[in-house]
Amino acid sequence: MHEREIPVLIVGGSLVGLTTSLLLSARGVPNLVVERHQGTAIHPRAASFHQRSMEIFRSVGLQQEIEEAAAREFVQGGAIVSVESLSGKELKYFFRSYNEGVEDLSPTSRLFITQVGLEPIIRRRAARLGAEHRYGTEMVSFEQSSDGVRAVIRPRDGGDEELVHAQYLVAADGAHSSIRQRLGIPMLGRGNFAHCVTIYFRADVRPMLRGRNLSVVYVNHPTLLGFFRFSIEGDSGFLAVFVTSDADGSNRTTDIAAGATMERCIEYVRTALGCGPEVPIEIENIQPWHAQAGWAERFSDGRVLLVGDAAHVMPPTGGFGGNTGIADAHNLAWKLAAVLDGSAGPGLLATYDAERRPAAALTVEQAYTRYVLRVDSTLPQDDLAPPLDDASIELGIVYRSAAIAPSVADPTAPPVDDPRTPSGRLGTRLPHIPITWNGATASLLDVVDDSLVLLAGPEGGAWVDAADNVAQKLGVRLRGYRVGPDADLVADAQAFTRATGIGPGGVVLVRPDGVLAWSAAEPAADPAGGVAAVVRQILCRD
Repeated sequence: MHEREIPVLIVGGSLVGLTTSLLLSARGVPNLVVERHQGTAIHPRAASFHQRSMEIFRSVGLQQEIEEAAAREFVQGGAIVSVESLSGKELKYFFRSYNEGVEDLSPTSRLFITQVGLEPIIRRRAARLGAEHRYGTEMVSFEQSSDGVRAVIRPRDGGDEELVHAQYLVAADGAHSSIRQRLGIPMLGRGNFAHCVTIYFRADVRPMLRGRNLSVVYVNHPTLLGFFRFSIEGDSGFLAVFVTSDADGSNRTTDIAAGATMERCIEYVRTALGCGPEVPIEIENIQPWHAQAGWAERFSDGRVLLVGDAAHVMPPTGGFGGNTGIADAHNLAWKLAAVLDGSAGPGLLATYDAERRPAAALTVEQAYTRYVLRVDSTLPQDDLAPPLDDASIELGIVYRSAAIAPSVADPTAPPVDDPRTPSGRLGTRLPHIPITWNGATASLLDVVDDSLVLLAGPEGGAWVDAADNVAQKLGVRLRGYRVGPDADLVADAQAFTRATGIGPGGVVLVRPDGVLAWSAAEPAADPAGGVAAVVRQILCRD
């Protein structure tokens, strides 16, 4: 059997596995992706991408390419609405425009693009950066020790098996993760509550759209609960069906997949469109799936780390699923890179579970709340998590772990920060502030890359000097900048200090994933000594 070594083996080559591969490759970490399917997605799932996801793709130079691809698939900035049927009564607008009220929170916009359109872009960039992707290949078995993971892979066409020695295994193998199951990690949360179908169809829906730009259409018909998305041409789309019943409310079922014949699916589409047999409907594909809400009891086991649907599952209400997986990859990639190059201690990887599991659990519950309130109000509502603001979930998640200094936080503090009025709380995302950098217009977020970054107020020059001192002393990537009207990063000084909670001579330390890890409101007598101690703590080097 041929043997090979690779720092990171990723099992699963869909959206989250590819994003993990891309972010590792951007940090110079060789990785191998194995995916049992022959290629990237062929069905248009996960069409909604939030600003934080787009910021992550912007950080590796993909924002423009993704936006151009998205514009070929959908008219952007559409509404999210609930209707009785597409032709019938409008019931409620959740968003008149998908980016309404969040335009100034990020250098990016929320957008709609399918995995069919997005995954090849990620795959090409990761491959150009050195990643290896093996499609039509499955992992047969694996075992781990204190030194690494041994995995057997083989082509599904019957080729020779290969033994891969990896230092870490990333499980991105989906909601039915065989890796999670082999590790004996149970799922917590709500479990399954509907056996749904997604019906891909062709029909001319333009007369029923009546010129409306509708990105997501929830259908609350007396006999059917589901939602639509339509192609940019208005000649095709898909309908996800969650619940059906008779007109009088009898024979209600959430097991749609059991009776999803071609003829019945045509009737589902007609009901949701609100049209008769005069509109030709062609069914292209019927995909069964489970509506679930849950998260893994732990996101890591030794040298195996779970990401994406392998770690958490949620209903599509709110579009949080794929975005939560991208956030997993972003949190994990820099930590793996730092541990593998020796700049961080292995304890840094323990903070992946400490940070991402609570964040995922919160998001799962928010998606479930939206499912109950938007789709199926017959589900119990006595223990629902109160709905939080969408932008706060997308941009305001707060991390608490040993990679934040101090690591002890107020347990009574809100679990999210409002990005419209950023507080500078440690564990939150660095706010977007327009800057001029080297003569070009940019965002403060653009300064963050694979280094730790010290951002000082306009009077914080000593902190910037300390960055070079600490970087040399500890052998870490650490850069420092002053932020102000006459500084390295030209910006409104008050906007910066207000958003980060520091004074003109203060400083914030930002992790490579753009998270505020430490701050000092004022100058210090020994800035280099203080920064060195904090960097050691955040990188788990003690």
